[in-house]
Amino acid sequence: MKAVFVAVSLLACGSASAADDPSAEPRSAKTAEADGKTVYEHICQGCHMPQAQGAVGAGHYPKLAGDPALVSWQYVATTVLKGRNGMPAFGTPVSPDGAFASVKLNDQQIAVVVNYVRSHFGNTYKDRVTAEQVAKLPHPAGG
Repeated sequence: MKAVFVAVSLLACGSASAADDPSAEPRSAKTAEADGKTVYEHICQGCHMPQAQGAVGAGHYPKLAGDPALVSWQYVATTVLKGRNGMPAFGTPVSPDGAFASVKLNDQQIAVVVNYVRSHFGNTYKDRVTAEQVAKLPHPAGG
């Protein structure tokens, strides 16, 4: 299994309190074998909010709740892999200079979070994506 690399940044939806708490379990340990809800809670909800309602502030974070664009699992998985409209690519390693925090998610983690978002928050898409299907999508260079 690919390792998960994490860099914490306040500007990239990180949590300073967890980073400052030495007893806090690192995100990589929490998400390595996680289900979709856990990946969403530790990676996505900082920007997209707990109920996937989205937010506007330091940036624009679109709502995922009831989003018709989620009809295509390929669209969602590719967005997670490569990023979109200022969202970091979660299919690429942490930048060497640490300027923009990013988490590297493996194909299984991407599949479970895509399935979770597409079946929660008012989204009712029943088809399930697998890690094998995600692996067939174009991945970013270095990912």
